[in-house]
This record gives sequence, C-alpha cells and structure tokens, in this order.
Amino acid sequence: MVAEKPPVVLTIAGFDPSSGAGVTADIKTIAAHGCYGVACITGLTVQSTSGVRRVEPSDPSLVAETLEELSADVEIAAVHIGMLASARVARAVAEFLGRRGKKGRATNIVLDPVLRSSSGAELLDVPGVKLLVEKLIPLADVVTPNVDEAAAITGLPVTSLEDMKLAAAKLHDMGAPAVVITGGHLDKAIDLLSFTSKRGIQQEVFKAERQRSNSTHGTGCAFATAMACHLALHRGLAEAALLAKTYVTAAISYGHGLGRGPGPVHHLYRMGQQRMSQQRRGTGSGSES
Repeated sequence: MVAEKPPVVLTIAGFDPSSGAGVTADIKTIAAHGCYGVACITGLTVQSTSGVRRVEPSDPSLVAETLEELSADVEIAAVHIGMLASARVARAVAEFLGRRGKKGRATNIVLDPVLRSSSGAELLDVPGVKLLVEKLIPLADVVTPNVDEAAAITGLPVTSLEDMKLAAAKLHDMGAPAVVITGGHLDKAIDLLSFTSKRGIQQEVFKAERQRSNSTHGTGCAFATAMACHLALHRGLAEAALLAKTYVTAAISYGHGLGRGPGPVHHLYRMGQQRMSQQRRGTGSGSES
C-alpha cells in the first residue's frame, strides 16, 4: 500500500536555537498537521527563552536560490512567512512570490508580520517594514498580525475588539484580502478574522479562555503556520482560523515550561496524547486476557 503524499508547506522564517519559534518550530507544527515541511532560513538569531540577543540576516542571494530550488523540485501547497530580518531578504522573498504568482502557482500564502520579539529585539529593519507593507501584504492570502504588530503597521491603536476591526479594515486597504488579528495580548483572548468578499468585508470573532501558563513562546509562529497547513488541506478561512486557534490553545496548555524565560508551546502535544491512548488500550487488552 502506497501512502498518500502529504501537502508540502514551505516556511520562510528565521532560526531560533531554542526551537520555540522560527523554522524548527514551524516544521514541528507542519508535521503535527500531517503535512510535509520544507524551509528557507531568512536569518540566524542568538536567543533562548530569556530573549533575543542578536539577529544576523541571511544573504539574500542564498534565500532567493533556496526558494527557486525548492519550488522547482516540489509542489508547494502553502507558504508561511515569518521573520524576514532585513529589507534585502524581504525583497528577495517578494520577488520570488511575485514570479510564482505570474506562473499561477502562488497560493495559500500566510504572512506573519514579525517586527519585534516579545523581549523587544528588532527583527525587521525600518526599510524592511516599508517593503513588507508595500510588497508582501498585497501578495499574501492571509496576514496574521498580533495586536502590537497591527498597531505598528496601521498606525492605529489596537487595544479592543473595535480597534481590531478598524485595523483590519486598514489592512484591507493596504491590499490584504484576509486578516486574522490575534488578541492573545489583550485582557480577553479574542482573535478577529476579517476578509473581503462580493458582499463586502465579513468579520468573525473567535474567543477562548486565557491560558494560565508561562509556555507562550512561539504562539504567533504556531498560529500562522497552522493556518497555512489548514489552507493546504483545502479548509476554508473560518475553519482554518478556528482550528489554528484551537491548536495553539492546546499547545500552550501542554507546554513544557523549559528554560528561564517564557517556555515554548508544545507543538507535538498530540503525539503524547496518542501514546497515552495506545498505552491505555494495551493495558486494557492485557487485563482482559
């Protein structure tokens, strides 16, 4: 019996040595959703759960060659874009996606506009932010900023659900066909999905109980990558957003509590659930024999 080929999801992001965020975390998320992950590293970081100490952007020519090589070899069902590190790298990514679009093969692009780390380190320079707004947002199918990123990009305060709706409308004006603003930083964990349709702008709100956990490193990466996976699996926007939120909520609750700072979410928590289920079945069958 030949196994069915899983959808290939490409993550374009930085390297986090602690594996809470960045490409290694993205690969875990992609695997958790039954897809196959390939990656292009946009930059190296010196960081741990305690924070980001240094960012070293990749050579943009290396990024461009990696993306061309991967896309020539495998059929990419979805693309996740995370940290870009510099304007030169952002331009290389935008040019690659633009060429794919002209060939009719650029689909399911999820842009997570990573601007700063939670510890305050700059992860994209000012020219890079400008290029992200002008070039990458219009190329993306979904943009997934948190409230701080939405505020930085739009210039609007984003501290409530009404603010999120106004920011989403401005992101639509900037060329984003669909937006998910994640509100994990707010008092209530609210996410807003906003998308354009023939009937105008439609919006849906997703709510969840706030998790009492310090294992929150990489939540934005996990959410955006999970969204890309669900789109690769042919799920609609609303279902993809809901399932991605559910996944991140569970990944936080199962967090390991590693390190001296905010620990990583548990991207592969389902493997532990499956193992426990198998152990219970084994114990049950043994007791009956």
